[in-house]
Amino acid sequence: MDNLKINATKCTPEIFSDYENNIFDIRGDSYPEDAKEFYEPVCSWLEEYLGQLEDRKFAVNMELIYFNSSSAKVLTDIFDMLEEANSNENIIINWIYDEDNEDALDIGEEFQEDLESLEFNLVKKE
Repeated sequence: MDNLKINATKCTPEIFSDYENNIFDIRGDSYPEDAKEFYEPVCSWLEEYLGQLEDRKFAVNMELIYFNSSSAKVLTDIFDMLEEANSNENIIINWIYDEDNEDALDIGEEFQEDLESLEFNLVKKE
């Protein structure tokens, strides 16, 4: 399976997957004009990857500085997909936030409350 690499733009995050090391990163701002279209290849890659995950640990690192409501909807869909695939409790989400960005921490806490079957870590950026 190929890695996924999407370079960041002014309004879209950098997205990188490392298939061999079971790491998936989303970093930056996310307010594309059409979030559903932007994230479609991301969701497709994740769906294929999760179908092959088996018992391996999988770390999802999210460091989003700002995102709009349509991106939040897609993130919720991604989290739902991860929850559904987490039968072996092998998926870990690291929500990385800057201590100066209280909004990012608050949103991370909201996601954490909603995701009962995923290990969801709030990680303060060093």
